[in-house]
Amino acid sequence: MTNAKSEPIEAVLFDWGGTLATWHDIDLYDVWRSVARLVDEERADELAAKLVAAEESVWLRSRDEHRSSTLEEVCLLAEVELTAEALTEYDLQWHPHTELAPDAAETLRGLRARGLKIGVLSNTIWPRRRHEEIFERDGILELIDGAVYTSEVPWTKPHPEAFRAAMTAVGLTEPARCLFVGDRLFDDVWGAQNVGMRAAHIPHSAIPTSQIGHTEGVPDATIHELTDLLKLIDTWNSH
Repeated sequence: MTNAKSEPIEAVLFDWGGTLATWHDIDLYDVWRSVARLVDEERADELAAKLVAAEESVWLRSRDEHRSSTLEEVCLLAEVELTAEALTEYDLQWHPHTELAPDAAETLRGLRARGLKIGVLSNTIWPRRRHEEIFERDGILELIDGAVYTSEVPWTKPHPEAFRAAMTAVGLTEPARCLFVGDRLFDDVWGAQNVGMRAAHIPHSAIPTSQIGHTEGVPDATIHELTDLLKLIDTWNSH
């Protein structure tokens, strides 16, 4: 078996929320309440509660069964049909929480300058279009060689196939040559290591207790700024 720690890193794969994007605590009910009032103002509280319950159910399924979902499925489970106006409001509600980490662009440019592939693997119910709009807004879309959004595939992290799909998206076949970077010890660290990747942990996110899985991985490295990756990879790749 290949020793992952003896292989040079050729690709860095990133989680999105809490990693490339800064962590924010979200009041899910407030988000959905603002959306629901545009569907039916008189039933806004009722609809918001149903939407929250539906979204929480798909994230619990992700945690326990590693099966993916979509925004459309959440609405179907809640028996709520969003209008175009409501969908626009949904995006507006989330907009402040999609802020790019201050050193993300610098880090990605540094990785690109080193000739490394850059990928994204995000557990998300949002479509690819929404993520690419955010990356385009922040000037990093052209720095990403491949991305997997779980809304498009059957699995979520930490399922091995999610990581393999992300590796394939950047054109690699050997997990030992990939480093995964994320803020969750279950989804990101344990999941990546389970397929033979190395994993770096950014420990700044307040992960909700209900989203913490059955196992916490022990990261190969802990970093406190994304730019720390550059020195870390230089050290690993010089051996």
